[in-house]
Amino acid sequence: MSRITIDPVTRIEGHLRIDAEVDGGVVRKAWSSGQMFRGIERILQGRDPREAWLFTQRFCGVCTTVHAIASVRAVENALQLEVPLNAQYIRNLILAAHAMHDHIVHFYHLSALDWVDVVSALKADPAKTSALAESLSTWKGNGRMQLTAVRDRLKGFVDNGQLGIFQNGYWGHPAMKLAPEVNLLAVSHYLEALEYQRKVNQVVAILGGKTPNIQNLAVGGVANAINLDNQATLNMEKLYQVKDILDDVQDFIRQVYFVDVCAIGAMYAEWLNYGKGVTNYLSVPDLPLDTKGTQFDFPGGAIMNGDLGHVQEIKTFNETFFKENVTECIARASVIVPPRRAAWSVTVTPGYRPAP
Repeated sequence: MSRITIDPVTRIEGHLRIDAEVDGGVVRKAWSSGQMFRGIERILQGRDPREAWLFTQRFCGVCTTVHAIASVRAVENALQLEVPLNAQYIRNLILAAHAMHDHIVHFYHLSALDWVDVVSALKADPAKTSALAESLSTWKGNGRMQLTAVRDRLKGFVDNGQLGIFQNGYWGHPAMKLAPEVNLLAVSHYLEALEYQRKVNQVVAILGGKTPNIQNLAVGGVANAINLDNQATLNMEKLYQVKDILDDVQDFIRQVYFVDVCAIGAMYAEWLNYGKGVTNYLSVPDLPLDTKGTQFDFPGGAIMNGDLGHVQEIKTFNETFFKENVTECIARASVIVPPRRAAWSVTVTPGYRPAP
């Protein structure tokens, strides 16, 4: 029996270590641990609750915005505060832009290289790739000339022995089964996604003051000054800039991202059960449309054991469902975690069944 340690696990946001005991080519036991202790809870002790969001958004370097808004809402809920409608809309725009950025990054830049053989794309015929792409969507970046330029750019990386962002891929692995033309299309979209995730993050910066770590939140609202005739405030010019960016990125998501996700999912359908684990899913309602947080553009609910026929609807932030069924679990936090460190996870209580 041998022991294998993978530390860190690559292409994820965060810090993860896997230890596995292997016997005869079969994993007999395995342990996972998140080993980065940040100490935010201790930092917040004794501080004014109105400052908490500034610190809690430092939990992560990517999902800063959602931690910040969750922290502000926790204080607002405790004090039963209403949030002005304009403040809700500004927060919603930030959350929506951040979600668009996050989905693009996680699919293309953190996951896609598990399925795409980048070097194989050098064998592709750009004309055939373009014909394939144009049969799937009308995306402006699917032309033969652009795909030829991507292949030539990639060839330059390979010829120089400097794959850069593609350095640690699984090139030539037998489990990869995409045709060269599909691989070339995926590489082209990967590179375009770098630009579109950057572009949509501009919305977060325009409204939040900067990114990562926005600066405009306040308990009870936002700190954005609104004056449609003042260049130093949130005005019509900036609002139209936000709209233009979101429209552009929305086109990429609809014509490229959705198409690629469906295509990869269909071509690797047998992979969908790998690592399935617990099939309890929780979605908190979001994008409030009123001052009290009782109407939402994004619905909430819980699905237990993957049973899509029974959904526990969640209508507000203050439902007893959260208090009764969402708990902090540290039962296995001590496994192979070094001293003075800890690991946390949030789970829905095992055995819970929604009412019929």
